[in-house]
Order: sequence, then C-alpha cells, then structure tokens
Amino acid sequence: MKALAARRHDRRAPVVLLLLALLVTGGLYAVLAPSTADASAVTASTNDVAAGQKLFQANCATCHGAAAEGTDSAPSLVGVGAAAVDFQVGTGRMPMQMTGPQAQAKPVQFDDEQISQLAAYVATLGAGPAIPTAEQVDPTQGNVANGMALFRTNCAMCHNAVGAGGALSQGKFAPSLWDTSATHLYEAMLTGPQSMPVFNNANLTSEEKRDIIAFVAEQDQGSPGGLTLGSLGPVSEGLWVWVVGMGLLIGAAVWIGAKSS
Repeated sequence: MKALAARRHDRRAPVVLLLLALLVTGGLYAVLAPSTADASAVTASTNDVAAGQKLFQANCATCHGAAAEGTDSAPSLVGVGAAAVDFQVGTGRMPMQMTGPQAQAKPVQFDDEQISQLAAYVATLGAGPAIPTAEQVDPTQGNVANGMALFRTNCAMCHNAVGAGGALSQGKFAPSLWDTSATHLYEAMLTGPQSMPVFNNANLTSEEKRDIIAFVAEQDQGSPGGLTLGSLGPVSEGLWVWVVGMGLLIGAAVWIGAKSS
C-alpha cells in the first residue's frame, strides 16, 4: 500500500493520467462521432471512376493538382466526397470562370453523367459525404413549420428570412436559394461551400435538412401578404413607405392646400 501511495505522488503521474485521458477521449470520439461518409451511397463502377479520372485530369488538375492534392490556387479535394463535387460542378461554380471573392453559379459545363463520373472519382480519394438520395431531399416529406424555425435559426442571418440572399463582407454574398434544386440545397448544408459552415448530422439531422428544404420550396408559392418587394425585408419596405407612401401623403397635402386657397 505504501508503494502504491508513493507512485500516486510521483511527479510523472499527471503526465500518465493526461495521456490516458487523451486516449480514452480519442477512442470515444472515434466510436461515437458521426461518419462523414453516407452509408446510402451507391458504389460507382470501375468504368465511372476511370472516366471521372480522365475528366479530372483534363479539366481540374491544373488548379487542384494531378492527384487532387491541392495547389496554391485551389484546395485539396481529398476527403471532400461526392456531394461536394456534385454541388460545385452541378451548379456551374466549378470549373471557375475567373478568380474572385467566391465562385459564382453559371451555366453547367458537364452533363449529368460526367458530373457523376467526376464525383465517383473524387469519392475514391477519401471518405466524404455522399450525394443524398431522392427520399432525403423530398420536400413533400418535410415539415415546413419546423423547417422555418431551423432556417431562421441557422440560415436567415446570411440568406435572408425567406432565402432571398444577402451581402456578406469582402465582396462575398449569400446567394438566393429559390432556384437551387433540393439536392444541391442538401449538399450545400452537408459540405459548407464558400463562406457557409458545414451542417453535418450532428448539427442538423437528415430529417431536419429535409424540413429546411421543404420551407425553401414553400417560398415559391408566393407571398400571403401581397407584394414581396424583393423579399429584402425592411430595406425595400422602408423605401416603399418613404418614397411612395410619404410621396402620396405630401402630394395629397399640397392638393388639399391648393384647393382650399
């Protein structure tokens, strides 16, 4: 007992305890942390991967490196997953047309098959988020009310309360979401493109992402309050009040004064 008590007071004991705590924490995280790879992903064929590699070498390797390891002008794609490729290439943001604060959406340069092949190749470079299934992005299965609450908590500060978009710092902006497909909305939440944070399943579950998609889809139904005025909130509403509303009031006051005199 005396020997055990002496060891407890050894000056190396805190270091040993710290190492044990780190090992236990790391082991628990490895077991309990959500995986970045989607178990529902469909395994791509060898032919798709080979075709995707050729497309990558011809169109992407100049910036991202021959093995997608990244360069000074573009990040590494190892571990970004098929979802990131499907979003970036499927919205026309990649390949970039020119350098700037952020990649902007433009006409897509590849067809659906080529995009799938590129995504299949990049997915082989490291585990990452997979392209979501049709069920995961189906807005008819989402809860619009819950989606509204989640959107206004996590997204509205950048994308506006109804997804109309908004300005950010240093020339960047949060785009409008109204013309974005449900699949690309899900992939954006999953991968965090541009200045957007990543919302993995620990932040927003798959069902909660679908609820947000349902809320965004609902914005296409028109405004129950009448004119949307661009859905830009108090800026456009205030402009309408001061220019049109106050203008009409001043005009009416002048007319009444002229008639009375």
